[in-house]
Amino acid sequence: MSLLQVKEVTHSYNAKKLFTWKDQSKKALIDVSFSIEEGTCLGLLGTSGAGKSTLGKVILGIQRPQHGRVLFQGYDIYHASKMIQRKIRRDLQVVFQDSYSSVNPRMTAERIISEPLQNYENLTLSEQKRTVISLLERVGLSEKDLKKYPHQFSGGQLQRVNIARAIALKPKLIVLDESVSSLDMVTQSLILQLLRELKDDFGLSYLFITHDIKAAFSISDTFGVLEKGELIGLYDSKDQLFASKHPVVERMRDSVLAEHPRLRTLRARGNLV
Repeated sequence: MSLLQVKEVTHSYNAKKLFTWKDQSKKALIDVSFSIEEGTCLGLLGTSGAGKSTLGKVILGIQRPQHGRVLFQGYDIYHASKMIQRKIRRDLQVVFQDSYSSVNPRMTAERIISEPLQNYENLTLSEQKRTVISLLERVGLSEKDLKKYPHQFSGGQLQRVNIARAIALKPKLIVLDESVSSLDMVTQSLILQLLRELKDDFGLSYLFITHDIKAAFSISDTFGVLEKGELIGLYDSKDQLFASKHPVVERMRDSVLAEHPRLRTLRARGNLV
């Protein structure tokens, strides 16, 4: 059984047309189906407006779809009992794009990371503090950062705090919603390396939502491409994705500039794939 199964999910938003009472329905997701296996990362690619964030909200239980089902560990997340929903919330975590808006600015790093522990674990204060320190160290920070507030961290450092919070309960799946796109290239590379290490060390699974094909390549095992709410392709490898002749995939592929200027010239001439 797959860890996550998304089955024929369709969702629309209604927007009132100016000066009329007629609702204009806009389909954000159209019959989307895919699965994620334990210990794997699915890179979900798409341009702005493709429906990626809506799909993330549906999977996290934030946005109930009009049609279709989302099964996590075999349970329908929208029809599960309260006890199962609590288990799902523990095993399904998220790291959002904006590290600053994802936290309470009045809370220290210690309180941010300890919040899920307080909700789900029965730890003494000393055990909780030791756990938080261990989590900070695991994401490349230290005990010195315990009492810092969000504004005292760089964007990359605060995203590490968010990642520490996400792994605190040892979840099964983490939804990474454009979680590195707001970072500079060096910091992005370091965070992606950290995510790869955590995936291996904890046996994590990821849904890596991104518009950046290079970032997706660095962490994903399989790939999906969304366009205007439709899943236009599922690929088992980078090679399969690169071999795709779908025009949307070709545009994504061509938007990735080669590292060396000479290779950029070759690509422009059509001699480099």
